[in-house]
Amino acid sequence: MKLKLLKVVLFIFPLFIEQSVFSQSKVSEEMYKELELFGEALATVQNKYVEEKKPEDLIYGALSGLLMSLDSYSQFLTPDAYKELLVDTEGRFGGLGIEITIKDGLLTIVSPLEDTPAWKAGLKSGDIIVKIEGELTKGITLESAVKKLRGKPGTTVTITVLREKDKKLEDITLTRDVIKIKDIKRATILEDGVGYISFSEFRESTAKELDKALKELKDKGMKALILDVRYNPGGLLHSAIEIASRFLPDNSLIVYTKSREGNEIKYTTLPLATKYLDIPLVVLINKGSASASEILASALRENKRAVLLGETSFGKGSVQTVVPLSDGSALRITTAKYYTPLGNSIHEVGIEPDIIVSKETNEEVKEDVFEKLKEDKKSFDYKKDYQIVRALDLIRGLMVLFKNN
Repeated sequence: MKLKLLKVVLFIFPLFIEQSVFSQSKVSEEMYKELELFGEALATVQNKYVEEKKPEDLIYGALSGLLMSLDSYSQFLTPDAYKELLVDTEGRFGGLGIEITIKDGLLTIVSPLEDTPAWKAGLKSGDIIVKIEGELTKGITLESAVKKLRGKPGTTVTITVLREKDKKLEDITLTRDVIKIKDIKRATILEDGVGYISFSEFRESTAKELDKALKELKDKGMKALILDVRYNPGGLLHSAIEIASRFLPDNSLIVYTKSREGNEIKYTTLPLATKYLDIPLVVLINKGSASASEILASALRENKRAVLLGETSFGKGSVQTVVPLSDGSALRITTAKYYTPLGNSIHEVGIEPDIIVSKETNEEVKEDVFEKLKEDKKSFDYKKDYQIVRALDLIRGLMVLFKNN
């Protein structure tokens, strides 16, 4: 039995490596030696564990542990989880409206989506979900967490949250709803010709929606623009590149990746017929700004195109590659890190804004400054958002500088 299992293990591991970016030649003799130990442990568990386990469950469990030992973002995907990843949800699903990740081994909220159950309940970036329905989340995978949190609209789920700020535990019961994700949450003129565009995340259609919004704002007399990527968990890299290309000259460096071997891939702006290069820009960021939104913000700042205002961003700056395996499962593995145009890594560090402005600066500001929109978009009261008010003050000064130059 031990010999049979060992042969299976020795067959499976080279197959995984062959299907990834690494070649079989890089599997050292030392690795094969360690695989013997793995096969021995696997055979012992199958023969002596108090309950009989399927070989597939043992292998899947081992692979989950293997990927989890690498970093917070690498993950083993079962066939069902991989299928779910490939399915286009079209921006609608039954859930709570939060982006989650595993950070330092803890189930952590990256960002709540506006006007969702999570947003209305006051969940915040950095909050740690300690329990789901009374069960501890220690060691939980993202796949398992998503399955537990999602469900039919109208059903409830109770989570125990450890608040990042005051380190207090709080039980919160949320009612699941149909989550409708809009790429652009809001596009309007605030005052004095200052446009405002707020992004929820970056998807395939975001750039097209942005073009439409920019044209409408330009027709209304836009002279400057505030881009809001607060609570934006990111999304597609190429979408962030498309957005940055609207505001940067051709061939401007947006971001580059560096692999373990030191290989670099540079991403530059796209040549577009319509660009917005002659208007002042301010970008709002906070702890909920992650991944592609951080790339956009840093690219605009380091190309001296925008000023960043708000709070330090989340700090998710690594590249994950999904490698399909022979049985329909897959590995989601970190293969490179993102670097800003000036060579800075934002991973686990985040981006510090040029001007730090915390929401808590204004004690009179309500926790939820974005009241649910009515049909008339003018119901959005930006004057209750201290960070937007400060951004307006800043951009008025930039407008004077642009005018004088």
